[in-house]
Amino acid sequence: MNKMYDYPQNFFNRELSWLEFNKRVLDEARNEENPLLERVKFLSIFNSNLDEFFMVRVASLLRNHKNNIDSVDIAGMNPNQQLEKIIEKVRFLIEEQYSCYNELTRLLSLKHIKIHKYKNLCEKSKKYIDDYYEREIYPVLTPMIIDSARPFPLLLNKTLNIAALLKTSNSNAHIFGTIQVPSVINRLIEIPNDENRVDFVLLEDVIKSNLPKLFSSHEVLYSCSYRITKDADLDVDEEDAMDLLETMEESLKQRKWGDAVRLEIESNGNDEYFNEILDIIVDEIEIDEQYIFKINGIIDFTFLNKLGSVEGFDELKYEKVKMANIKIPHRTDIFGYIKEKDIFVHHPYESFDIIVDMVKKAAEDPNVLAIKQTLYRVSGNSPIIEALTKAAEKGKQVTVLVELKARFDEENNITWAKKLEKAGCHVIYGVIGLKTHCKILLVVRKEKDKIKRYVHFGTGNYNDVTAKFYTDMGILTADEQFGKDASTLFNMLSGYASPDNMKKITIAPYGFRDKFEKMIRREAENAKKGKKAKIIAKMNSLLDKSITTELYAASQAGVEIELIVRGICCLKPGIKGLSENIKVRSIVGRYLEHSRIYYFYNDGKEELYISSGDWMYRNLNKRVETMGIVEDKDIQQEIKEILDLYLKDNVKAKVLKSDGSYEKKQPAENEKRINAQEELVEFTYNKNKSLEKEFSQTLIIPVGK
Repeated sequence: MNKMYDYPQNFFNRELSWLEFNKRVLDEARNEENPLLERVKFLSIFNSNLDEFFMVRVASLLRNHKNNIDSVDIAGMNPNQQLEKIIEKVRFLIEEQYSCYNELTRLLSLKHIKIHKYKNLCEKSKKYIDDYYEREIYPVLTPMIIDSARPFPLLLNKTLNIAALLKTSNSNAHIFGTIQVPSVINRLIEIPNDENRVDFVLLEDVIKSNLPKLFSSHEVLYSCSYRITKDADLDVDEEDAMDLLETMEESLKQRKWGDAVRLEIESNGNDEYFNEILDIIVDEIEIDEQYIFKINGIIDFTFLNKLGSVEGFDELKYEKVKMANIKIPHRTDIFGYIKEKDIFVHHPYESFDIIVDMVKKAAEDPNVLAIKQTLYRVSGNSPIIEALTKAAEKGKQVTVLVELKARFDEENNITWAKKLEKAGCHVIYGVIGLKTHCKILLVVRKEKDKIKRYVHFGTGNYNDVTAKFYTDMGILTADEQFGKDASTLFNMLSGYASPDNMKKITIAPYGFRDKFEKMIRREAENAKKGKKAKIIAKMNSLLDKSITTELYAASQAGVEIELIVRGICCLKPGIKGLSENIKVRSIVGRYLEHSRIYYFYNDGKEELYISSGDWMYRNLNKRVETMGIVEDKDIQQEIKEILDLYLKDNVKAKVLKSDGSYEKKQPAENEKRINAQEELVEFTYNKNKSLEKEFSQTLIIPVGK
């Protein structure tokens, strides 16, 4: 680490930087250039992101504060200082969120999509909703009174609830009642009509309107919606765990008992009944006042994701873009195709099907002896899992590393692990103390009395669903050294093999950090000698202190540094004497930028890598990550052209300023507007068109504008 740059004032706080990222998501909901229903989805994503931020990041800071852990972060702030700044920023963002919601619902109404209040419905619509309530909603509800015989119920994390203040006719005493809004019923209830429009009413509004029936022996004085967010981080002692899968299952059961870290409660003013309800809830969940958010409106906008997917109204959505579907030449199979030349796949512009097909073909191919794969997050109905189970049932050696600690996917992964084991797969859970985050697939095949290995390594999860809207890269190769490196990696994960002699794949935490720091320093040394020196890096987050100080030193040596960082960035760019040669931009658009790319000019002997890991301490030191060198000149050139498009983006790109804010990159006068994600659709189409000419009937290209 370059100690001369190691000062707190040289770094942004992680949490405030993340909130700036979520503000950029909110900006997309406010962006009038986006289709209206897509703006609605961005508002839902903003809400979902904020939920996770409280469950994990705020919860962690609160634990530290309560335990009197006053260690400072990279920017020199202790937990209490961070929490104060966070809450101040969050309150501002929530005001923006509700202002945005009001504007979006106004515009939706003009387009004949409307969420009505139950009380404002016409008699015909009320009759339909009342019948629906009696038939579908009422049987599911469980109204609960809180008294000496009936204690306050366990409220599940993020569930929407309705609080009611009640009284009986023969007593002036007030009674507290609560109902959980059932998550098994769609929150948006559609009201049928004969017109060319779509009308909804919210589930909680219908339940509130029927409270007198639910609490028929009481008078309902007041009611409001509320929602509690809890600490959802898991503390798993891997060292003493006899069976990690069982330990994780037990830990997940404890998640529902987590401390409350946020209370959202519907408030129409400083009403005495409201205050009485608030006091009861606060006394029960024991939450400090600063984490209470009084909302004059609807609570929890995550339902808007379904509203954004309402059928019809295509003119209010993104234009549909079909992914290029790479087909294998008729003269060969997928393995013969990979053996001829490395294959580069760029999702979502190119279909994930080729990866699924590779696993399916491996499962069916009698010459395939073994399949080894890492799984971090997979889809709910994963064709990859299905293929792996079939391969094991056919007697092939199948080894699958399932990461049980993938946050909020733990239950899903436990289910898959059990299914794979039942099918006969050898399921492993990785290295103690490390999350296995790398994305790699190895197929071992017998060909003409010799063993041939085929590898897919990439930047994204083996998830056929997220591959449709996450940007990720992968390379399929039969390179002998890549195969050896992949075997070494899996031997390390499944046993105690040492990750030695790996030449083309670098893994964390063994050599990952060292390689990055050496390559950054190499650029700095070249710059000091007067040579051209350049670094381009694309990632999700940058907050490792050591890497950042190395970048500062390289900047001062004269290295040109271009960073494309979607989310958190603790590096301060553009500061004289520190980082004037560093530019940072973020792109938030239709697709979630997820690929990690690292380019080093290296005195003209360019080196390019794709990776599963960011420049974060956890990726460098606490996870198993992979980074593969890109040696194929055609693939290298294609990735460089993709990076160039990102750097030229002047539609979705926002540039990080030295004060921590982001400024929209505006095109100069007469300059072409470039939206990198839209351009990549055309870019990929043109690439595959040229391949189609090269391999007759090889590719089916349903892509085009």
